[in-house]
Amino acid sequence: MSSFDVLSVGDIVTDAFIKLFDDKAHAYSNDHGKWLAMKFGTKIPYDHVEILSAVGNAANAAVSFARLGLDTGFVTNVGGDEAGRQMIHTLQGEKVDHRFVRVNPDKASNYHYVLWYKEERTILIKHEEYDYHWPNLRPAEIPKWIYFSSISEKAMPYHDQLADFLEANPEVKLAFQPGTFQMEAGIERLSRLYARTEVLALNREEAVFVTGGDYHDLHDLFDRLHKIGPKIVVISDGPSGAYASDGNTRLKMPIYPDPAPPKERTGAGDAFTSTFVAAIIKGHNIEGALQWAPINSMSVVQQTGAQNGLLSEKQLEDFLSKAPDWYHAEKF
Repeated sequence: MSSFDVLSVGDIVTDAFIKLFDDKAHAYSNDHGKWLAMKFGTKIPYDHVEILSAVGNAANAAVSFARLGLDTGFVTNVGGDEAGRQMIHTLQGEKVDHRFVRVNPDKASNYHYVLWYKEERTILIKHEEYDYHWPNLRPAEIPKWIYFSSISEKAMPYHDQLADFLEANPEVKLAFQPGTFQMEAGIERLSRLYARTEVLALNREEAVFVTGGDYHDLHDLFDRLHKIGPKIVVISDGPSGAYASDGNTRLKMPIYPDPAPPKERTGAGDAFTSTFVAAIIKGHNIEGALQWAPINSMSVVQQTGAQNGLLSEKQLEDFLSKAPDWYHAEKF
């Protein structure tokens, strides 16, 4: 039997959250999107900085899985610096197995800067160029599930190595939450991974980008996504809730009510997706998974960063027991 319920796979970073004063920046929208503006060529005071270690899509999922009681390992790269050592220490404190964290002695660890304005954030990112290699897992280390998410654009051959592993181990199930570079690579380039995916998670805009489908027609988006291979597809839609399909049943789920205005929204999507996948791993159907997932998202946005608000299974169930009558999935 495997010692791992799930291996989370993807990049790991340190986030430095720089809290901007509300009156020192401005957000506006135009035809090209939403923008953050600050006075140019001057010194701008900020409120404070919070440093959060061992975060990123896959790292957030790993911590989420561990807090929900799953035996969790993490496959990633760090540099041979203090930030890398702190990331490993943080994972150990969260009871995430770090034996597959590869230390690159001559490289720096990923370090991002988060401009935190009101409840939203803009992230300045830089992916270090590691030499990515899929680990040689012993039979006892082969997991029941792999959760694969954002990774550097320099790691495209790594996707082929993972696809090789999955094809050699058909009993292993894949949950895929594509990052920006993975979506830009296109369906054809990652067709082997999509074909092996048990659970695929995207937001509504990402589903349109990946498939070229109709934003206003969720059934069209689900049809297109199922066609490339995933058995279960989850499409999140911000304040409008989320949708899930297992190929037979299609459900809509509202968000869980916020007890207070969100403090900061980083990691809400990671919390939702990882909790949905954790519920499926634990034997729930898509309806049960949809009941769990929004609760962890709600909790995460009440605190700074992507991990501070992540809940245990007991805490999730406590919130679920207090949910309003309208908090349930409906067919659409």
